[in-house]
Amino acid sequence: MTVKFDFEDINLIAKKGIVKSRKECNTSVNLNGFTFKVPIIPGNMSAVIDEKLCVWLAKNNYFYVMHRFDIDQVKFVKMMHEQGLYASISIGVKNEDRILLAELKQLNMIPEFITIDIAHGHSNAMEEMIKFINNTFAKTKTKPFIIAGNVMTKEAVKDLEKWGTDAIKFGVGPGKACITKLKTGFGTGGWQLNALQDVASTATKPLIADGGIRCNGDIAKAIAFGATMIMAGSILAGYDESPGKIIKENGNEYKEYFGSASIFNKVEATNIEGKKILVPYKGSIAATYKEIEEDLQSAISYAGGKELSDLTKCDYVIVKGTINNGDDR
Repeated sequence: MTVKFDFEDINLIAKKGIVKSRKECNTSVNLNGFTFKVPIIPGNMSAVIDEKLCVWLAKNNYFYVMHRFDIDQVKFVKMMHEQGLYASISIGVKNEDRILLAELKQLNMIPEFITIDIAHGHSNAMEEMIKFINNTFAKTKTKPFIIAGNVMTKEAVKDLEKWGTDAIKFGVGPGKACITKLKTGFGTGGWQLNALQDVASTATKPLIADGGIRCNGDIAKAIAFGATMIMAGSILAGYDESPGKIIKENGNEYKEYFGSASIFNKVEATNIEGKKILVPYKGSIAATYKEIEEDLQSAISYAGGKELSDLTKCDYVIVKGTINNGDDR
């Protein structure tokens, strides 16, 4: 018998505090030689992030991953580098992506981060692309940091690490705008936190937990259960800096938020695994990032520590869960 759980089913258990002020707690995370203020990443989705927001995030020492839909990646990398900022792009696994990478190498405009972003990351196509990137940039002065995903099993994590990725994006279908579970029957929707815990014991490289975050406390829980960073969509959508227009409905203001695999983002209405929802308009994103930092500092203090890693030392209680009497594979 196994109890499967998700974020809302877990409470972390506090330890004796050791700091005089929560401001002493360090929420930063290091990735590829860069230090970022908080371990949160806006989803690399056209409804969440655009060039303008990437610039703001990079200038303020936050991590981002630019989406890969209908943009000039070469122009984007050039723009970021001309401003003295790091470049973090997304690609797929098609031949056009290989052509793009070859062009970036030829122009000596090598992005610091490359995220291979496909729905089913544990695949032959992913293996080939990881090896292609490593071979393409093997002799360059700087090699891009490779993030690959998305996956949902220990076997997948082991394989991606063996193939040569530097970090792994974890989670299939737990996002608010994702309907993969409904369309295919597969995914970590409803047990993303439990699934993260399962693979964290296997991973030797950073895990980026993607999806299922509904509030700031969930960020602390994801860190506690093994994530190095967290990617979120809906909670980082709906801001002045977010793409899209403000929509007024019944006296309230909203912005559109839709999944990358939705008909609203895809060129063709095939293999649809996402939907569109309205998220409340929230004003400026700067205040939210500050709030996330403060809430994480509080979480670290409750954990009896000073660093993000101290969250991993917490005990927890399952306050609700689903009992599974079947095969736990």
